[in-house]
Amino acid sequence: MPGKIIKITPTQWERIKKILSPTIILLALLFLLICSGITKEAKIIPGAEQPEKYIPFLKGEKAALVVNQTSMVNDMHLIDFLLTKNIGIEKIFAPEHGFRGEAEAGAEIENGTDANTGIPIVSLYGKNKKPTPEQMGNLDWVIFDIQDVGCRFYTYISTLQYVMEACAENNVPLMILDRPNPNGDYVDGPVLDTALKSFVGMHPVPVVHGCTLGEFAQMINGESWLGKNLKCKLKVIPVAGYTHSTTYELPVKPSPNLPNYRAVRLYPSLCFFEATNISIGRGTTFPFQVIGYPDSTMGRFSFTPVSIKGVSEHPKHKGKTCYGTDLRNLSEIPRFTLKYFIDYFNKAGSLELFWSSKRWIDLLSGDTLFYHQVNNGLTEAEIRKSWQPELEKYKQTRKKYLLYPDEQP
Repeated sequence: MPGKIIKITPTQWERIKKILSPTIILLALLFLLICSGITKEAKIIPGAEQPEKYIPFLKGEKAALVVNQTSMVNDMHLIDFLLTKNIGIEKIFAPEHGFRGEAEAGAEIENGTDANTGIPIVSLYGKNKKPTPEQMGNLDWVIFDIQDVGCRFYTYISTLQYVMEACAENNVPLMILDRPNPNGDYVDGPVLDTALKSFVGMHPVPVVHGCTLGEFAQMINGESWLGKNLKCKLKVIPVAGYTHSTTYELPVKPSPNLPNYRAVRLYPSLCFFEATNISIGRGTTFPFQVIGYPDSTMGRFSFTPVSIKGVSEHPKHKGKTCYGTDLRNLSEIPRFTLKYFIDYFNKAGSLELFWSSKRWIDLLSGDTLFYHQVNNGLTEAEIRKSWQPELEKYKQTRKKYLLYPDEQP
């Protein structure tokens, strides 16, 4: 039976509209505010994409750039962008993996010339890790714009140290176009013993240091890590819309063997395997996302490392089937953990099968105790306990140099 039709007179309709209009308007405004908040939080603008904040300083000046393939202004490389603004670029300083990011880890970078622009390229990875006075002589600015991943052994912070030293010694200001840290939402790991200082660890910071490069540079200055009473004249162009709890997936892979967000997040936990005979997928299309060894007792999952030009030309266990663990389908990517490392140490059954270099694990962990702790069968909780005093001190030091909101205790 059809429902009864209710007729509304024009006078009644006007009364209804008067009642509903304020409610509808309030709901619409609330919706717009929520959408505006979401957009504001999600919109991350790296320093390089805020030219109005740095171009005025560079007009009529001579600059050198420390850049690589991640140094993008939207879809244009920073070098090309600055040239469109008539900024004088004297030279390019190239870090590990090269100016275009096409060299595998550890490959020596050669001096040369950029084919696209004719600008000289000076290597900062090889025999020359620090710009010389001659290379700094005619500069008004050095501009540093590289995507970091927030780990002590990722060598771009070592390059930053040397560039800051050169700038301080030669009275050339350094400008950092800051970028988010994809592992910047926490701090963890053993703090480096400075007796183990090397290019994979130059500063007394934990494995996961929780800073952007701009914040890290401020800490280098503030903690007097340049030595000789040196201070670098530093200008940081901060990231807009970023907090340390912001999830940030990199638009460009930061190095050949960190191809995606998963690899970047697993990198702190898996890098210690570099000092062992266990493969973490170098020589595959999924490095830092798998673990394995040429022994079928290690696991059901298998992969075979091969030579990949410019990525991993001589991978561990090249051409051999490795068995182990596939981490590509984890529902949740863990923060820095020793779980995998200790698990594979126990699976290995012998020190010869597991360790390849005690010196290398000392440098990566930054702690001579770690090797012995693992060998002696300590649990992750027991090992972590030994880190805590120095780690807590570092957390307090870090707070002094933060540029972005942070929820760390």
